[in-house]
Amino acid sequence: MAAPSQAPTQVPAPSMDILRWEPLFALDLDVAYDRLQKIGDTPLGWRGIYPVNGGTFVGPKLKGKVMPDGADWVIRRADGVTLIDVRLGLLTDDGATIAMAYTGLLAMTESAAGRFRRREPVAYEETYIRTTPRFETADPRYAWLNRLIAVANGGPPGASATYQVFAIL
Repeated sequence: MAAPSQAPTQVPAPSMDILRWEPLFALDLDVAYDRLQKIGDTPLGWRGIYPVNGGTFVGPKLKGKVMPDGADWVIRRADGVTLIDVRLGLLTDDGATIAMAYTGLLAMTESAAGRFRRREPVAYEETYIRTTPRFETADPRYAWLNRLIAVANGGPPGASATYQVFAIL
């Protein structure tokens, strides 16, 4: 007598329509707008380098200071969108050093861009600032950052640059 035929057991696929995240830290940068290094109009757009004097980061799993001498290498395209390219050093309160790099976009309404250049207040609703931070460290306590995808949204440009950074799970 032949064995009864059984349908293979099917394992349900994980749901791909949900992106899970958790807060990683808030980042506040002291950007040295007064020390802007103007490169000027290049084939890619207007280029400038904004030095970063330092800053702070605070989150549930890590906190500390942003080391001085980082910078934001920006390109303002012909359509008014600014490409962000930042490199920073982080020093945690417990002594770990972490390299942080992020790229992204800054788009503002035309009137907000004019106010920003005059160092006047800009509202969050007038801006779109999104970046994708990456981390690198040799400290085993924070090695999990080397394998992490993160995203961040930025606050309106002003006296400092502020971001809320989220870990994508």
